[in-house]
Amino acid sequence: MDLVSRQDPYLQEVMWFAMCCRALTLLLQASALFNLLIPDHAADAFSPPRLAEPGPGDVLLERLLGGLSRWDAEHFLFIAERGYLYEHNFAFLPLYPLSLRALAEVALWPLGGLLRLRSRLLLSAALLNSLCSLLAAAALYQLGCLVLRCRKVAFLAALLFSLSPANVFMAAAYSESMFACLAFSAMWQLEKGQSCLSGLLFSLASGVRANGVINAGFFLYSHGKGFALQLQVGSGSIRRLPLVWKQLLSLASSALLMCAAVCLPFALFQYYAYRRFCSPGPGLEQAVPEPLLQLALDKGYHLAATSGVKPPWCSQHFPVVYSYIQDTYWNVGFLRYFELRQIPNFLLALPVTLLVSWAACTYVLANPWHCLTLGLERRKSEEGEKPRAGFCCPAVLVYMVHATGLLVFGFLCMHVQVLTRFLGSSSPILYWFSAHLLQEHEPLLWSEGTDDQTLAPHSEKHLLGKAPGSGGKGTSENPLGRLLMNCRLITPLSKCVLGFFVSYWLLGLILHCNFWPWT
Repeated sequence: MDLVSRQDPYLQEVMWFAMCCRALTLLLQASALFNLLIPDHAADAFSPPRLAEPGPGDVLLERLLGGLSRWDAEHFLFIAERGYLYEHNFAFLPLYPLSLRALAEVALWPLGGLLRLRSRLLLSAALLNSLCSLLAAAALYQLGCLVLRCRKVAFLAALLFSLSPANVFMAAAYSESMFACLAFSAMWQLEKGQSCLSGLLFSLASGVRANGVINAGFFLYSHGKGFALQLQVGSGSIRRLPLVWKQLLSLASSALLMCAAVCLPFALFQYYAYRRFCSPGPGLEQAVPEPLLQLALDKGYHLAATSGVKPPWCSQHFPVVYSYIQDTYWNVGFLRYFELRQIPNFLLALPVTLLVSWAACTYVLANPWHCLTLGLERRKSEEGEKPRAGFCCPAVLVYMVHATGLLVFGFLCMHVQVLTRFLGSSSPILYWFSAHLLQEHEPLLWSEGTDDQTLAPHSEKHLLGKAPGSGGKGTSENPLGRLLMNCRLITPLSKCVLGFFVSYWLLGLILHCNFWPWT
């Protein structure tokens, strides 16, 4: 039975709430009030010169959406317009800027007479990220219904996603929205048993962000778990070894093939960079306008090695430009960020670090044996029993391991302040655990039903009254809206969780859109 119907009123409310939050985000980032209160910071960030004189339409669009083009957004917009011109541009994978260029050239082609290419790219970013955010929220809800087997927690988690602490990066010309959309959709399809479609989506995700290659682990675990549990089915009689080996070889080959497909876009991009910088040919030469050449001289940016001088990473045993750029340009490496002057950035990352760490501890304490055996053992006591629902259910294990791995790697090896958007766009755990805490400890959510309810029929009443979508579109019809409307009555824990989401949602808009450092 399909657990999530197309007419699901909860899904409709998720989409409506996501649409309202995205519209409010775009409205606030364009607000003149923010610019009056906080003037733009003179940041030492990538800022290429505009080679064409802007028209009235370009000036208006920059006024309305200029807040979406700050910091790394300049890289994506520049790549979409000029291609991979400078060496450090290769830190940003190609699928997102390619999508912006396609949307600007095809869908927004009629606006060519009013807007120059860069303005159409900026408008494309706002439209594409809005769409991807809506789809990501829907995919997260449907993934939660399958994994958690508790519609209430899945619904609340999807609503929290629309108030994500990484909200400004979901709206700006960054790749987070597209990555979240592809990753959550791929996880959902894998849970449904659609391995081929899931593999395609995971593969596209690895063409958006480099950490997409880690998602190959979902395939390895899914295939390995299926094989391990299959071996334990039966009466325990002597098995036919040739059949077992045949199944094992078939499983290994299909899993490795899927993993190779997931990693292929990233590998091809590294090969393209190698050809551009280490083995340049006549067909790869690119004419560089004089102002961009001057920018390279002024800032020390490296262009493709047309003069025969190759960068040092070309002579490495594994010439991977991505790791070289992270090391050389951004000083990314093990414990390199552990300095006294970075304490403010560690404080910025503290809420998400505590939440995900708390989630890991909660899950391990609730399922010690399941975690110890990696969920590969079929326990006799569980056979025939109804599966546990909610955040601590067995199916969450692989997502918990994924989130914990990202947290540990990001905390030790990355610029720690990016953990909020890193985890917020890559893992559902941040939203599932936050929804779990609210559902477990907030009396306002106990008005109807119990937390151990699994997926209910659509005719069942909503936990806070009538089901969403049954009339109107007010915020009082979803649990998050009720908590926000009654913020003075909620528990201190709920205030902390919602305070983190709402404050980062708003502060990110105020600071990031005015070129001030943020996560």
